[in-house]
Amino acid sequence: MDRVVLSYSGGLDTTVCIPLLKEKYGFDEVITVTVDIGQPEKEVLEAEERGKRYADKHYTVDAKEDFVSALFRLIKANGDYEGYILGTAIARPIIAKKTVEIALKENAVAIAHGCTGKGNDQLRFENVFLQYGFRVIAPMRDLNLTREWEIEYAKEKNIDIKATKDKPYSIDENLWSRSVEGGKLENPSFIPPEEIYEWTVDPKKAPDEEEIIKIDFEKGIPVSINDEKMKGYELIRMLNEIGGKHGVGRTDMMEDRVLGLKARENYEHPAATILLTAHRDLEKLVLSRRELKFKRFVEEEWAELVYYGLTNDPLYNALNAFIDKTQERVTGWVKLKLYKGSVIPVARYSDYALYSEELTSFDTTSIDQKLAEGYSAFHGLQGRLYREIMRNLKDSGKER
Repeated sequence: MDRVVLSYSGGLDTTVCIPLLKEKYGFDEVITVTVDIGQPEKEVLEAEERGKRYADKHYTVDAKEDFVSALFRLIKANGDYEGYILGTAIARPIIAKKTVEIALKENAVAIAHGCTGKGNDQLRFENVFLQYGFRVIAPMRDLNLTREWEIEYAKEKNIDIKATKDKPYSIDENLWSRSVEGGKLENPSFIPPEEIYEWTVDPKKAPDEEEIIKIDFEKGIPVSINDEKMKGYELIRMLNEIGGKHGVGRTDMMEDRVLGLKARENYEHPAATILLTAHRDLEKLVLSRRELKFKRFVEEEWAELVYYGLTNDPLYNALNAFIDKTQERVTGWVKLKLYKGSVIPVARYSDYALYSEELTSFDTTSIDQKLAEGYSAFHGLQGRLYREIMRNLKDSGKER
């Protein structure tokens, strides 16, 4: 009996895959796997109910702690790809690995997913599936399916779906972010309707009073909000609520996909915006200028590896080793002001701060200011020499 395991979200794409895997590919059994990475409990339960209803067997796997660990690594790396905070990208390898575990357990001959041939997720999933030697089935890609075709096919098969031709949005949600794409949003000149947002209020309707919050970090990892210690999952959940009510964390951007296609993407990520803003601010207090400069190069490469789904690349481990070393001193707190969609650091403290008020203040005499005179004499020397040479050549008529 040929079994295929399907990485299952419960949405339109993956649900229509269930009958397609039997009709078009001849599998005897389809086993669905939903991985809980912090999406709403209702969504997980709906996926579980649909999986049990339409597939031959269903698994729900709790991977929230694995995901939080990955997010802590992302925070330390200031994970950001072209302005995208990598919520979906960093989740995919975790989902793929959990799916592989079920496929091995069930002696499946293949693993399937509902990704299209135009996006990034196909690469992120398949890099893991192929690493374990599985045959990969991708009905959306193989059959060149469109969302409109899927909606009609679902109706034919009496599959209950939420997507309609009027609202054909593809939504992906987890603890870190909520992405919305498809339909009219694919037109970059189209202004998104307020209805696409669920985590964040319209900044215009956010409270008229600002809110100051304090985030504590230990070795680059957030550990408390307003001096209340929290585990990672609860901390991120609470910041999503706090930031969301202030309209914090909306991104509408043009994104360069791995395949070279440009795509219009809409995201919501209140906690991510708050935590990354705070973490970057604390780093500026404790890391040296050269550390910060070099770390920016590392972060860009790190983010690209995550975006491409290449977290099994040896370079990824090497970059993490450098990042972890820098985080040994990223301990302290940052206070941020939340107001109508904005997040602004307003105060920060660390025992490791490379800042001295005694040395920096205009009102102290700890440093004899005349010592800077010699430095100033040599600062910019080559530029001044260049200007003098060019002026002399011009005056003598030898300038070319």
